[in-house]
Amino acid sequence: MNFMDLLPQTKLPIVVIGAGSIVTDAHLPAYKIASFDVVGIFDINIEKAKVVAKKFGISVIYESLEQLVKLAPKDAVFDMALPATEIITSLELLPDGAYVLIQKPMGNDFIEAKKILQLVRRKKLVAAMNFQLRYAPFILAANEIIDKGLIGELCDIEISVNIYSPFHLWDFLLTSKRVEILYHSIHYVDLVRSYFGNPDGIYAKTVKHEKMSELASVRSSIIMDYGEWKRAIILTNHCHDFNKKHQHAYIKLEGTRGAVKINMGMLMEYPKGEPDIVEYISNINQPNPEWKNLCVDGTWFPHAFIGTMSEVMKAASKEITLPKNSVEDAIYTMACVDAAYESSLKGATKLPK
Repeated sequence: MNFMDLLPQTKLPIVVIGAGSIVTDAHLPAYKIASFDVVGIFDINIEKAKVVAKKFGISVIYESLEQLVKLAPKDAVFDMALPATEIITSLELLPDGAYVLIQKPMGNDFIEAKKILQLVRRKKLVAAMNFQLRYAPFILAANEIIDKGLIGELCDIEISVNIYSPFHLWDFLLTSKRVEILYHSIHYVDLVRSYFGNPDGIYAKTVKHEKMSELASVRSSIIMDYGEWKRAIILTNHCHDFNKKHQHAYIKLEGTRGAVKINMGMLMEYPKGEPDIVEYISNINQPNPEWKNLCVDGTWFPHAFIGTMSEVMKAASKEITLPKNSVEDAIYTMACVDAAYESSLKGATKLPK
């Protein structure tokens, strides 16, 4: 499947709330590729909004969120790219029954996530979270291999990231009590859930590093428990800056008859990035199987953002009932994130004396 296959039958106008780097690096470039019509933008820093509007040819700059809500087209999709702390107050201002895509995470913790879910239900919003890794072109390519049965039954998911991440690009992380799992590994947790469903439990440890001492934890080890026959493990280290030789960022999807290996080039020297590499191997009718390369068009940023917005548009035009990335599903990803932090705080089983 190509990422353009995700497009809705009816493309609706978009109004953007927020003009930060995620909007300029991913949201708006993705919408341009998809030929979505962005009709207006608002940011609390109006000068920033003006710069973004000029760069992306957005005709209307709203002076307040209230003005945006009042003047937005009746069939508009609200694209909300705000800090987690501002989600609830901003959702309250949207009209009842509105369609909205919310930038992750779904609040700072599970308590806030439940409040967001309750608010969405009370106002009858159709709201989806921007957990876009599910829609990355390399994941779509992997899913096609899996759906064809070429790797047998998927039974093992391993995600390993050993890179140097420029967390200094996002000032708000300096005051966040949670960093690595809430703002990065949350994508991998959500991806695992998309394959295996909700886990029975979570084992995790997330820790700090002196190279990024001003931040909360920046390295994590997460095991999602799916019983005796399935394994899901996430290992991340964002502080490996000893040149690129041993840096890596991969997803391995292993089945009973083969596997898919994805090297996520975008995370290497972010935001510059490198090309993604997708390979698969299958022993079905192959006595001596070899790894084969898959040609993939597009990458995680910005192309995956087409998928998350398309889900909301499909729901708005009644192609589907709910987006696959709706808050009704995303609440479980947030539950997993909270469980991971709780597991980290409780610590390991102590050795007997």
